[in-house]
Amino acid sequence: MAEITASMVKELREKTDAPMMECKKALTEAGGDMAKAEEILRVKLGNKAAKASARVAAEGIVGTWLASDGKLAAIVEVNCETDFVAKNPDFLGFAAKLAELVASKNPADVAALSALTIDGKTVEATRAELVGRIGENMSIRRFVRIQAKGKVAQYVHGGAKIGVLVDVVGGDETLAKDLAMHIAAAKPVALSKEQVPAELIEKERNIAAAKAAESGKPADIAAKMVEGSVQKYLKEVTLFGQPFVKDDKQTIEQLLKAKGASVPAFTLYIVGEGIEKKTTDFAAEVAAQAAAAAAR
Repeated sequence: MAEITASMVKELREKTDAPMMECKKALTEAGGDMAKAEEILRVKLGNKAAKASARVAAEGIVGTWLASDGKLAAIVEVNCETDFVAKNPDFLGFAAKLAELVASKNPADVAALSALTIDGKTVEATRAELVGRIGENMSIRRFVRIQAKGKVAQYVHGGAKIGVLVDVVGGDETLAKDLAMHIAAAKPVALSKEQVPAELIEKERNIAAAKAAESGKPADIAAKMVEGSVQKYLKEVTLFGQPFVKDDKQTIEQLLKAKGASVPAFTLYIVGEGIEKKTTDFAAEVAAQAAAAAAR
């Protein structure tokens, strides 16, 4: 059996916010497999083990650029080490120029973007100069360029920590703005259930199956429980299936139909999403839990 180290327990604790001893038990049961241990915690503790998806794990900002006619738009995520630097005017200006470059030059990837020029210097040279002047590392993480089928609406929230671009065909400006704000609030992972990555569905199905098995229900009822859980998950994570944040009596799909509109595509960026940032004082937490156990 794989050795379960304190660092492994700490990593799982920070990913899930689950109690330390539950993390250790899950890792033991999973034989040290971190992903499997995370699923075990989801089964045992429900949403408590899903908090990592909502945690911002790196600092930085989202920069956007939108053409005046709404037909072309770009969004870029630029990371730094501290929130203080994320508010620096030079850093903000750098992100804005990158978004404009993405829109105008359509680079293939971050390396191609880094080779383009800003005021006669390459993006990479500009980045390095900014790092030297501010004294903190920075990186260009990702970007998307949208050539709209309709018109793009943009929304930036939380000090540029969340950015949305949504292509809306039909409807009006109010609808487009509402959709962009809905996406920022509800955080869908795809337009429809057909576009949800298969690995995410399979993971949710496995978790639902484990919960159903623990319920002790007959196999036919357990199978219905699993399918019901998967369908509920698909509604929660798809834009078309989500209840509209301003009127939860109708889904986004129903709203679009009522307005004679459609959404071919959207992009949602949450700064630091998926980048781990360790902040917990693990030693202090262990000491506190040991003291509490002794007191009991």
